[in-house]
Amino acid sequence: MPRRAQISLRPRLALLATAVALVAGFLAWPAADHAGAAPAAFTHPGVAVSRGQLDFARDKVNAGAQPWKGAFDQLKASKYASLSRTAKPRAVVECGSYSNPNYGCTDEREDAIAAYTTALAWYVTRDERYAKKSIELMDAWSGVIKDHTNSNAKLQTGWAGSSWPKAAEIIKYTYSGGWPNSARFAGMLRDVYLPEIIGGSHSNGNWELSMMEAAVGISVFIEDKASYDKAVAKFRGRVPAYIYLSSDGALPKAAPGSGLDTRDELVNYWQGQSTFVTGLTQETCRDFTHTGYGLSAISHIAETSRIQGQDLYPEVGERLRQALGFQAKYELGEAPPSWLCGGSVKRGLGPVTEVGYNALHNRLGHAMSNTEKLTLQNRPAGSNNLFVAWETLTHGDNPA
Repeated sequence: MPRRAQISLRPRLALLATAVALVAGFLAWPAADHAGAAPAAFTHPGVAVSRGQLDFARDKVNAGAQPWKGAFDQLKASKYASLSRTAKPRAVVECGSYSNPNYGCTDEREDAIAAYTTALAWYVTRDERYAKKSIELMDAWSGVIKDHTNSNAKLQTGWAGSSWPKAAEIIKYTYSGGWPNSARFAGMLRDVYLPEIIGGSHSNGNWELSMMEAAVGISVFIEDKASYDKAVAKFRGRVPAYIYLSSDGALPKAAPGSGLDTRDELVNYWQGQSTFVTGLTQETCRDFTHTGYGLSAISHIAETSRIQGQDLYPEVGERLRQALGFQAKYELGEAPPSWLCGGSVKRGLGPVTEVGYNALHNRLGHAMSNTEKLTLQNRPAGSNNLFVAWETLTHGDNPA
């Protein structure tokens, strides 16, 4: 029989030391509403960023206030805000592992980010050239794309599908100049993107979290309550299986339907990590970059749900807070102990802390010293060139 991995004394003590803080944290969270997630009527714009948040950012930029003015200057100087950008749509986007082969993968993701970037630029400046550019990019893809293929099809669809509805929400509900092909774009999201992602994935956790981010955003834009409920249900099952809390017991939770039911299987899925401490994620010992993808998707879904009237922060907030703080500590340079990832971590969390930090620290008042230090150090947060973009502008210290 395989030898069972043992939990060393030091992390046992660490678990005890955090227990009181965790209990206090849980007591501070209001009870979550577990009723059907979909609202009676969807709020627009309402994917990741609300009209109130957009107005706050716009007012701060126009007043020349920092960090929002600097964040917007960064946005405008980026390639994604270029008014001369030409879309590169494909009927079939083929993406293998790590985008090899890369037949339209980068083009699709970056055109989607550009559509969102120019939509934000429109909202802040009211220069309709940006709105027209965003529409041009969305129309180019909605008129061509039919499918995603190869081993990374689900993840690619999730990444691009996370940016498209954020752009579409802003344009459709704030630009009065007209968007004749908006129904065709909605059809693209409904028929090409949603079927690829709504079933989820049992790959690494960032896959399903990114896929559910896209599914939730798409469901808001096309006002599909059934898909919204299905995506949120998968999200609720995945988050506890992605971020460990000591209250979970000796082992992390398994995602529903994953089939992981032994210690060896769970340790293998958690990148060989056999010591579990609060804030550890399923991909911490893989690398912080992929961990950042998962944490970003969690914060985006939580923000969207809040805007849509059902606050999921009471349910996922403590896990997100602990995970952000745990990763931030080592991202800031602290040497990992020998029991964590063999004493070596691969840093590179990315620009993913603003949304969670603003929600959990600024809005809800929870202590997040490591996350705060990292967030302020990285401002203005730019784009990860996949599905995260301009979150100092949209969520930095944003009370709306």
